[in-house]
Formats: sequence, structure tokens, C-alpha cells
Amino acid sequence: MKIAAQIREPINKEMELFEAKFHESMSSKVALLNRITYYIVNRKGKQMRPMFVFLTAKLLNQGEVNERSYRGASVIELIHTASLVHDDVVDESNKRRGFFSVNALWKNKIAVLVGDFLLARGMLLSVDHGDFDLLQIISVAMREISEGELLQIDKARRLDITEAVYYEIIRQKTATLIAACCSIGACSVKPGSAEVEIFRKFGELSGMAFQIKDDLFDYSEEKIGKPTGIDIKEQKMTLPLIHVLNTCSKDEKKWLINSIKNHNKNRKRVREVIAFVKEKGGLRYAENKMHEFKEEALNILDAYPESEYKSSLKLMVNYVVDRKK
Repeated sequence: MKIAAQIREPINKEMELFEAKFHESMSSKVALLNRITYYIVNRKGKQMRPMFVFLTAKLLNQGEVNERSYRGASVIELIHTASLVHDDVVDESNKRRGFFSVNALWKNKIAVLVGDFLLARGMLLSVDHGDFDLLQIISVAMREISEGELLQIDKARRLDITEAVYYEIIRQKTATLIAACCSIGACSVKPGSAEVEIFRKFGELSGMAFQIKDDLFDYSEEKIGKPTGIDIKEQKMTLPLIHVLNTCSKDEKKWLINSIKNHNKNRKRVREVIAFVKEKGGLRYAENKMHEFKEEALNILDAYPESEYKSSLKLMVNYVVDRKK
């Protein structure tokens, strides 16, 4: 059995029902909007986020979820989908998961409005059912995602990102949404309990490991859906590069910064930067940090009794660092 199917097995029933509820939550009286949301739903990814919601809820509630768990998972997925639609506009990206992006097919104006609609649907789904505790969790995540993106843009202009600032950027940009998934899963079945914060932390640590793995793909020779060196071409400061910038000589640092600022479209130079970062131990350092975050996340699960849901969460965290794309 494939790892993804193994992780999903204890929540197969919930995921099938979730897909129907999620599709329903996107419905509108506007035909154009329904065409676009249908297109989005049929090109879904791995659905890691709702899986985190259901596995956390079932782990903490003797294998049971409730309507709040479904609404929480739907809100998360609506917000996440909205952020992807908006990201493609910001990044001027024409592809998403190998398919044309919404902005490529329907242009930027419509894509921005679709993203706004999905955000509003997510908010209303919580408000209409009085799920204000779940709404607070997701609202904090939305604020942090925006702040993380802007912090990254601000720092990338000057290429002066320290390791501490990098962790803050990825915590806000990536980890905060996975933290919200686990926190919402806990809050849906045990509102006001200590587990809401415990599993927020678990999700955050898993998310940190997930983003560092993404950074490492930039130095990979495997075909993973994005070209090698794309982060360097886009002047994104990732952990392997930050570590090497902070540990190499003055002249090497000058060459690196000049390469990223002025020669980031030159394929040969980008390949030289990748080779230099590998040679200076940037990848090894980032891999070690990724495993530290992973181990911290798994340590949190150790406090809970064995169950198929705990096993799936462990598999999920390990999959985050072992995945090939």
C-alpha cells in the first residue's frame, strides 16, 4: 500500500464525506464562479490539511469526529485554496500542480475575485454556525501568512535574511496553516482544552520541516514539478543558502550575493551557486535542522496512547521529510 493511502486509511470515510461537504461549501448562484470552483476542486492536491484536521480530532476523541471537524476542515481548505489562487496572481504563475492556474485561464481580475469569494465563504461557514473559536484560529493563520509573505519580500530585496528571520518567515508562510489544521482538529472535539495549543505546536513543527524539505528540492536533480534553482532565480533566500552565506569567507559571500542579485537568470551561474552551496555543507545543515523539527513533532505524539490515528500522524510527519515532490 502506498504511504498516502496508508495515512488516509483510518479517515477514508471522513475524507469522502468531507469532499462532498467542501464542494457544497463553494457553491454559488453565479455560473462563472461555479465553473471555476469546479475546475479547482477537480485539480486538488494531496489534501494534507484536512487529513491533519481529522487525524488530530480522531486521536483526541476516541476515533470520532463531529460536524465542527468537517466545517473546520472545509474552512481551512477554502482559505488555503484562496491563498493559492492569490499567490498565482502575485507570482504571475501560469501553472499550478501541472495544470493551468485560474489566472492563466480567466485572467488576474477574475482570479483575485475568486480568491476573495473563497475567503468570504470560509469566514461565513464559521460565523453561520457560531464556530467563533475555529474562526479565531484561522484568522490568526491568515494574518500570519500575509505577514510572512511581506516579510520575505522585504528581506529578499536586501538579501540580509538571518537564520532567525528565515524561521519566522517559514513559520508564518507555511507552518502556521498546518498548525491551524491540527489546532482546529483538537478544538473541534475538545474546545478550550490544553490539546488545542499542544497540537498547534505539533502542526507548526511539522510545517517547519515541510518547508525546509521544499527548500532542499531546489538543489535536487530529481524531477519534482519545479525546475532546479528556481528559488535562486527568484532571489528567495532558503536555509541551505543562508547557512553558507553566514559561514563562507568575505570574498565568497560577495560572489554569492552578486550571483543572486545580478546573475540569477544565468543558468551556468545558478548551477555554480548550487554546486557551491552543496560543497559548503548547506544541504547537510538544512537536512539536520529539518530532522530536528520532525523529531520535536514526533515527541509531542509520544505522550498519547497508541492508535491507528497516532500511527497515521507519525507516518504523515515522516512523509513530510521523505517525500520526493
